[in-house]
Amino acid sequence: MFDVHVHLFPPEVTCEIERYTTGDPFLHEICHSKGHKYATVEDLLQSMDKNGVEMAAVSGFAANDQGLCRLMNDYVLEAARRYPRRLLAMAVVSPARSGFEGEIRRMSEAGAAGVGELFPWGQDFPLEGKEAGILAGLCRELDLPLLLHVNENVGHPYTGKGDISVKEAALFVAAHPDQDIIFAHWGGGLFFYELMPEMHRQLQRVYYDTAAGPFLYDRKIYLVAREIGVLPRLLLGSDYPLLSPLRYRREMEQTGLTAKEVDMICGENARSLFFRNRKHV
Repeated sequence: MFDVHVHLFPPEVTCEIERYTTGDPFLHEICHSKGHKYATVEDLLQSMDKNGVEMAAVSGFAANDQGLCRLMNDYVLEAARRYPRRLLAMAVVSPARSGFEGEIRRMSEAGAAGVGELFPWGQDFPLEGKEAGILAGLCRELDLPLLLHVNENVGHPYTGKGDISVKEAALFVAAHPDQDIIFAHWGGGLFFYELMPEMHRQLQRVYYDTAAGPFLYDRKIYLVAREIGVLPRLLLGSDYPLLSPLRYRREMEQTGLTAKEVDMICGENARSLFFRNRKHV
């Protein structure tokens, strides 16, 4: 399995989380929400071995403070250097703050495989704004997939649920058609609109991850995704340490997906995306 949505926290940040989240209402809300968990690289590797996960794309947690983003990035970058056959580093930045372009370039030069997970709502950079456009252009220039948090705009409230959903996501894709984009959390349901022929054509470089899916959707969503034709762009994302990757795999298997389809979602699609233009280590 290849998990594309994993969060790690540097231990020094976890130990002083109050200091690091002061002045960042969004990050403070996330870190103090019921059920929030922290994980180190050692925790992750133990979980990967236990759950049969071969590789993971890991990021810190995107903050508004560019300095804290850099601290998060240094931690996952070092983890990927130590375990190159298991971990890929993802860069987190604050697009609403100065210096984010330089940080993305620094991470790319150091071997980062993508950018994200970023939070347009929580980090205050609307997808129709100038900063989001600069972000997409730079990711395209450096050939880095971009993982963005979007969510459904109906249903029950929960910590981290913002107001950026399918309309904003679709307009962002239309403005940046050559960029590989991963929309977290099933894209807020954006994939349903691929039943519209023009949206299906427009979204061909858009991937959807499964993060937090068991909290949001009935498991029949996998069969719906098959019927719509988006399984080749569906990626296993656990949102670890929120949930175990095996919980997602079991749900897939229980729906009646074929073993080949499950393997595609749980690893083959991600390998195609992340290693299309680079040598597999």
